[in-house]
Amino acid sequence: MCGNPHKSTGTPGENMHNAAMTEYPPGTDDLSALRRRAHRSWLLFAAVALALLVAGFVLAGAYGRSQALADLAEQSRIDASLKASLLRAVVERQRALPLVLSDDGAIRQALASPNPKSLEPINRKLESLATSAEAAVVYMIGRDGVAVAASNWREPTSFVGNDYAFRDYFRLAMRDGKGEHFAMGTVSRRPGLYISHRVDGPDGPLGVIVAKLEFDGVEADWRVTDKPTYVTDRRGIVLITSLPSWRFMTTKEIQDDRLADIRDSLQFGDAPLLPLPFHRIEAQPDGSSTLEALLPGDGIEAFLRVETLVPSTNWRLEQLSPLKAALAAGAREMRLIMLTALVPLLALGAFLLRRRQAIVFRSARDRLARNELEVKVEERTRDLSMARDRLETEIADHRQTAEKLQAVQQDLVQANRLAILGQVAAGVAHEINQPVATIRAYADNARVFLDRGQSATAAENMTSIAELTERVGAITDELRRFARKGHFAAEPTAMKDVVEGSLLLLRSRFAGRMDAIRIELPADGLKALGNRIRLEQVLINLLQNALEAIGDRDDAQIRVRCEETAGGIALTVADNGPGIPAAIRDELFTPFNTSKEEGLGLGLAISKEIISDYGGRIEVDSSSSGTTFTVHLKKA
Repeated sequence: MCGNPHKSTGTPGENMHNAAMTEYPPGTDDLSALRRRAHRSWLLFAAVALALLVAGFVLAGAYGRSQALADLAEQSRIDASLKASLLRAVVERQRALPLVLSDDGAIRQALASPNPKSLEPINRKLESLATSAEAAVVYMIGRDGVAVAASNWREPTSFVGNDYAFRDYFRLAMRDGKGEHFAMGTVSRRPGLYISHRVDGPDGPLGVIVAKLEFDGVEADWRVTDKPTYVTDRRGIVLITSLPSWRFMTTKEIQDDRLADIRDSLQFGDAPLLPLPFHRIEAQPDGSSTLEALLPGDGIEAFLRVETLVPSTNWRLEQLSPLKAALAAGAREMRLIMLTALVPLLALGAFLLRRRQAIVFRSARDRLARNELEVKVEERTRDLSMARDRLETEIADHRQTAEKLQAVQQDLVQANRLAILGQVAAGVAHEINQPVATIRAYADNARVFLDRGQSATAAENMTSIAELTERVGAITDELRRFARKGHFAAEPTAMKDVVEGSLLLLRSRFAGRMDAIRIELPADGLKALGNRIRLEQVLINLLQNALEAIGDRDDAQIRVRCEETAGGIALTVADNGPGIPAAIRDELFTPFNTSKEEGLGLGLAISKEIISDYGGRIEVDSSSSGTTFTVHLKKA
């Protein structure tokens, strides 16, 4: 790329470099020509890209609609075939009913000698069969065409006594043995399919059994799909439909003479037999057709019409599938696919064009900037040399400051340690005085015993003198070790030694109160990561504070406990003193923060620094019932 920052916005063809690139130094005529050429290239690229997008949008939409139309036709044929098969199953189930009843002996007997006593069981039987077989009505007609028994014999619209000799299903059954006829009911005024079968006796026909099938359930199922569906007979008259207003309309023109015959037969009552409200019907190569239909309450919509025969009948089932949503979805999907393929290609072309222009611009600008860059490099080198010298001086100053700070910190720790020694010095001198006086007494006695020749008693005195000397040596060694100055690296340190050394130095100063201290150490020695002298300094500070806090109370108690925890070792110093005042509790570890009149407020601050040096921490919990300090150390 060109190596310069770019603008984030800009119109096609606009130079996308920042203002620094548009400031033309003297002698940049070639660079200006390159910019004009790049501008023309971007205009041409934008025009080609726009043309490709428009062409792709149009062609993809047309192809998507054609594919959607083909898919919709295929799916519609499947739906129509399924509906036709279901309709056939409904019709076939009812065809068996008249056939079975025509062989029933009781029905033959009732038709041969009809009388009220023999017909009443027949009425009840037909009523039960109509309910179980889901037939609209089942009835029995005599030879003269008058119904003598019916499943609706209890209803006001009973068929019993009505003359059906004029009905085609009666004439066909009497002539051919069976018949089927779709018509409007003369009594119920409800359309349905009449399936009839002749009842034969020894001397000839006795009558006809008729089962009427209504298609309300089928039509209701079709209405759920939102795809207008209807069934027509061979004349094109709509018999069954999901739109009730289309019933008994026609799909093709019926001649006037045939139309008059149909109306005279009362097959469809007084229906006008008008054409269906279809417009602009266009046949498709696959046998389907597109049309515009006027739906009740919805206006004109475009549909795809597919047709299929209903097996075992002379009916034709036709289904209308809405076109608008399907075609729009097909066009939209194909356009998205087109954009998914074309936009990355255009983006790649734009990227390659931009990269090529960037390389050309960079080469041109490099040629113009080479001499200027050399001058800038010399100036920058000079500035960097001066900055380096200043930085080295600052680093040296910072190093000296850090060394001084570290020395001050070490001196402060040593001062705190010497302050502790000063506090315990008087007591230690008194404690050494007693062994020295005793040693003098033992020595004088030993000389007397030797003069008397009592060497055994003199040897005992010498042994006592040696023990007292060891005691004095232990006290002075602890003082010298504690007063030693220097940096103490972390090492495994026995916590038992730390506790015992601290108590040895404090015993002289707090001789009358040391009995209040209770020590709890585990049986196996715990070792922490630290240094004995510095850890003793921390523990002495904590014990001094605790001893001063409990004062001369009768129930005074200090508990020193060391235990192993999940994170390391915890050293706890707890007293039952009055607690730490709230005024200084929040800044307890801040230097010079103290509640003692003679105190400097450095002990806890230094203790915290010592523990932090060894990767530990100090926690404090204080209330009116006492104060607890917990020192957390790493386990060695």
